[in-house]
Amino acid sequence: MSERTFKTDWFAKAARKALITDKELCEAINEVMLGQADDLGGGVFKKRLNKNMHRSIILAKGGRYWIYQYLFAKSDRENIDDEELVEFRKLAKVYEKLTAAMLEELRADGALKEICNGNKAKV
Repeated sequence: MSERTFKTDWFAKAARKALITDKELCEAINEVMLGQADDLGGGVFKKRLNKNMHRSIILAKGGRYWIYQYLFAKSDRENIDDEELVEFRKLAKVYEKLTAAMLEELRADGALKEICNGNKAKV
């Protein structure tokens, strides 16, 4: 699997508020690839972050890249609900259809920010 990893603009703001660094997110993706996350099916994964204080929802695109989509504090809510899971699975399917050019356009527009590629965090 590729280690090219992105975060949405919304996730970037939420992570900044939670003091979660890109380096931590890249390390967490390596753990996800080793199976150290909850596989919610349909390309949706849940990963604990920030010393188990936060949960992230990550969408995978067919082994080519990962996208941090949603972040929530464990103290605010236990989990996402079934309806949200269905919507995340739909979004994962939309991401599956993105071409390399479309992905680069989203990155250029700032909708997605690349945070790591391989084992190296982007600066």
